[in-house]
Amino acid sequence: MEGIADMGGTSGWGPVHPPGRDEPVFGEPWQGRAFALAILSSRIASGGINPDAFRHALERLDRAAYLDDGYYGRWLNGAELMLTERSVLAPGAIGARTRNLRGEGVREPPVPEPSVPARTPAAEGSLRSVDTAPAFAVGERVRARGEPVPGHTRLPGYVRGHTGTVEAVRPAAVLPDTNAHFLGENPQHVYSVRFDSRELWGPGAEPFGLTVEMYESYLETT
Repeated sequence: MEGIADMGGTSGWGPVHPPGRDEPVFGEPWQGRAFALAILSSRIASGGINPDAFRHALERLDRAAYLDDGYYGRWLNGAELMLTERSVLAPGAIGARTRNLRGEGVREPPVPEPSVPARTPAAEGSLRSVDTAPAFAVGERVRARGEPVPGHTRLPGYVRGHTGTVEAVRPAAVLPDTNAHFLGENPQHVYSVRFDSRELWGPGAEPFGLTVEMYESYLETT
């Protein structure tokens, strides 16, 4: 799907501000708490660890929820979306609780019956073993598939339909496209594919190479 998170290669966002050498992990105390709450909420809503489901929640946020509240505000918004979709929280529950903490005395919605998916990961982490041999080899020219993806994907929009070269074959891993929707792990081989900047953004682009980690189903022969 095309979401706000797929910003790579687009213009109009202003200059990049790299972090300072001594910048703390959390600039303010609330950010550390937001980080912990988001991780815990994601695990509650997913029935365990599923970073793909959390990324899918983030990419479905609207522009304000994704950008205007900052990085850790975005994580809180994604966590709230997951908890609400899985009926761990009722719609409007956080807003009502916030108003009550301010002393407004509003009625909070009743706690719903959770609908958390039942899933058992095949192993810890995301790396897996597959029985098939890699479909592509180092040095091979490949093309990123260009057709739209209806749901979650880690295939960046700016490489779709473009041609690059396989630099390395990586260990197989859980496919985010299905895991995010609780449709199975479907592990695949992963490849490091190097693209020329001018292939991606035209002859006027600053010349450099960009390496993208890509699942096997994202690629096709040229």
